[in-house]
Amino acid sequence: MSAPTTAASAANATPKRARERVFSGIQPSGAPHIGNYLGAIRHWVAEQDIFDNIYCVVDLHAITVPQDPGELRENVRQLAATLLACGLDPQRSALFVQSHVHEHAELAWLLNCVTPMGWLNRMTQFKTKAGDDRETVSAGLYDYPVLMAADILLYQTDAVPVGDDQRQHVELTRDIANSFNARFGETFVEPRALIREVGARIMALDDPAKKMSKSGADTSYIALLDPPEVIRKKIARATTDSQRTIVFDESRPGIFNLLTIYQLLVGQSREQIEAEFAGKGYKEFKAALTEGLVATLTPIQQRYNQLVADPAELDRLLAGGAERVRPISHATLAQVQQRMGLR
Repeated sequence: MSAPTTAASAANATPKRARERVFSGIQPSGAPHIGNYLGAIRHWVAEQDIFDNIYCVVDLHAITVPQDPGELRENVRQLAATLLACGLDPQRSALFVQSHVHEHAELAWLLNCVTPMGWLNRMTQFKTKAGDDRETVSAGLYDYPVLMAADILLYQTDAVPVGDDQRQHVELTRDIANSFNARFGETFVEPRALIREVGARIMALDDPAKKMSKSGADTSYIALLDPPEVIRKKIARATTDSQRTIVFDESRPGIFNLLTIYQLLVGQSREQIEAEFAGKGYKEFKAALTEGLVATLTPIQQRYNQLVADPAELDRLLAGGAERVRPISHATLAQVQQRMGLR
């Protein structure tokens, strides 16, 4: 049964916003790769004037598995610098570190207390990540989806840019929001998943049956900070097949994946790309793909080097991002506490 509407709850209702709010988090497990960039980061940059954007380096998620403290601190800073180098503008988008806004952890605990265990037992990513070690992995890994829900709901998010493999987490977030609203009164916006039609799932260079991941072999991905000679070697070794034609054929996953990367880099249609490489071989195509990657990543790497050379400025930018979102997170947490009887 829904809680009755009161003057206080009406006053606390989320006001209608001029632009939809988008939230996304990315784990600090080293520099992002080209799959992160093409599937997510470049869209974040392009849409800074379309949405009200909030982006977060999710270090609390990172510690659900063992981390070296020094490496974690370095990875957080490296990732933040890379995102800024890719074009996230602190004047148009909020970028901050998750643990610097304490409301994330506090709201996660409150949501834990209203989320049924059965819902978490159905989450397929935990089963995949835990494997045969379910009795020894951290409770945090099991509870990861509730923290992700807290991240999203804390900012009354309208849309969450995710890969198709994260769709289930957004659906769980919607379930938690709907359940909380029904029990305590309208409190949370129910977010939707924002999934790109093209390039949302860039596959590994050495095994196109698997999604590109930083946890894979070094030859399976192009890191955004890879120098040109490393990019050239990785693309030269990337899996194709024994056929000769260069066409977008999903039954040929190796060349289809490389063509998808190329299409996203150059912005041409499939027909234009197939015409460009008609009668040519993999050597010519891989050379063009390498050239496109280097041209895209060189200015990002130059800006990254400038940012890491001035750590005080990087700290200032991240602190500013946290201050920018803190009024929203504080208001949401206070409302949840009041609804649950904690205030």
